[in-house]
Amino acid sequence: MNKKIDTIKEIVKKELSSSSHDLEHTFRVFELACMLAKKEHTVDMEVVEIASLLHDIARVKEDSDSSGNIDHALLGAEMAEKIVRNLDYPESVVQSVKHCIQTHRYRGEMAPETKEAKILFDADKLDAIGAVGVARAYMIAGERGESIYIDIDLNSYMKENLLDGKINGRIKDISKHAPNVELETKFRYIPERLFTDTAKKIAEKRVVFMEDFFSTLKKEIDGSL
Repeated sequence: MNKKIDTIKEIVKKELSSSSHDLEHTFRVFELACMLAKKEHTVDMEVVEIASLLHDIARVKEDSDSSGNIDHALLGAEMAEKIVRNLDYPESVVQSVKHCIQTHRYRGEMAPETKEAKILFDADKLDAIGAVGVARAYMIAGERGESIYIDIDLNSYMKENLLDGKINGRIKDISKHAPNVELETKFRYIPERLFTDTAKKIAEKRVVFMEDFFSTLKKEIDGSL
């Protein structure tokens, strides 16, 4: 790893403290992104490395913003732009990294257009599902005071608690959310939203694991298992 990447890592360490979007998440995304990039052709590996390390640089700022106005993807892109430029990377790298971070959010309004941005998107989403996804979902639930499981009518929930009443919409009231609801409104749809074939295959297996987990959890809660 070169000195610039080491410097970026140190910057990220100072910014991140949220347990569900911590350095471990960042480094897992970094490894996943590098793995996916190696499966693709004509990918700028330098951009992938930098963007994956900086993709959640503004996450703590969003999580601590009571107004709900901060979007960590957009603010993070601005922060990353300054960081990368100050490290004397070429302007082409600066803008490529900025685009990757702007478009990495699942519920974001901007879509990834470059190979590097699509790889970061896929890597970040893979870390939200599977066994790691279950663990992270409950870390987030603990932070937000969510229940471990909520029985819901999905159609009613979408109308009442998702912006625009659509699957994948932003959540209005997080206290009415739960990890199993996140499966129904986000996790199970991740494979079809991914861009690379490698990520899609991995995602399909990870979602099956999550479906089995929440099915078992429901049975245990009901006392039938």
